[in-house]
Amino acid sequence: MESTIPIKPERLLSIDVMRGLIMIFLAGEACSVYESLKDLHIGGFFDTILIQFDHHPWHGLRLWDLIQPSFMTIAGTAMYISYHNKQEKEISWGQNFKHILVRSLKLFVLGTAVQCFYSGKLVWELWNVLTQLSVTTIIAYLIINKSYKFQIVVSIVLLIITEALYRIILVPGFDQPFVEAHNFGAYMDTVFMGKINHDGWVTINMIPTAAHTIWGVLAGKLLISEKAASQKIKYLLIAGIIGLGLGFGLDWANITPIIKRIATSSFTLASEGWVLLLMALLYWVIDIKKFNKYAWIAVVVGMNAIFIYYFFNTVGYQWFNGAVAIFIKGFTGLIGIAPKISAVLSAIVTLAIEWYLCYWLARNKIFIKL
Repeated sequence: MESTIPIKPERLLSIDVMRGLIMIFLAGEACSVYESLKDLHIGGFFDTILIQFDHHPWHGLRLWDLIQPSFMTIAGTAMYISYHNKQEKEISWGQNFKHILVRSLKLFVLGTAVQCFYSGKLVWELWNVLTQLSVTTIIAYLIINKSYKFQIVVSIVLLIITEALYRIILVPGFDQPFVEAHNFGAYMDTVFMGKINHDGWVTINMIPTAAHTIWGVLAGKLLISEKAASQKIKYLLIAGIIGLGLGFGLDWANITPIIKRIATSSFTLASEGWVLLLMALLYWVIDIKKFNKYAWIAVVVGMNAIFIYYFFNTVGYQWFNGAVAIFIKGFTGLIGIAPKISAVLSAIVTLAIEWYLCYWLARNKIFIKL
């Protein structure tokens, strides 16, 4: 298999790799890779690792809780780099804003449609990450030309607003700020949708998570600036450490618990801390040290990120996973492989085929964008 893919030499390869890795992780979940591995019940350290591939039930932070913040941050980074390139082509802020509005509308429609696929019927639910991104994109773009200081202040204000909403507006039955299904976010879901999410997710997560997209814009601005590579890494590391310190500090001081499902300010800060540290690491390894021989494996997926996300959440979820399982489980069953092992093999093969679909699209320079 050839590794040649159409990558422009001036691109920040680390950003493409990070986006691709996020999508591969998400595809792994959609293909039931982690679920089938858990069903093996191997125990010990293996189970300790696998539990990281599931959201924390409420108060706490796991690896999987970092996927959505990474998604939002990378979206902001990519948006700024795209905007910068358009500026060089003399496309104005206003002209591009029209594109942003149309794209956000498409994201909103696609996100709400995904919820219908999940439910198997027509529903009105606003919890999908694409729906959230449609709002955070607009918020981040409105201040994309502002200074670092201004954007940081706006992001902090968004977190303060979130804190105020949960602590001050105490509706009967929804007057416990950090208790699942009894907080302000859950109340607003009854207003927006007439229901609450049985897993604790809330629509107004789009307010604090807009900070992720804004911080992604700042990261993009930094990474394509004229600053020395060492300075870029330094600033990312400092920002990451500050995020971790503030986020975990608020949690440990019993001020605001880290809860991903309602995107508390402490969660937003702590998760972004990890994301920025990862971004710094990938930038150093891939763009500076040039350890990128196998970067294409992730890049081909990142090049069609929205497409593959929608594919494994619709066609994959509804049909493809089961279609692959018919053959993999059927043939492995004929040779006496245990059903649980067959399930793992089926999930891995499904993921591999979906990866190859992205590879084929990239090789043929087919990029499906909004």
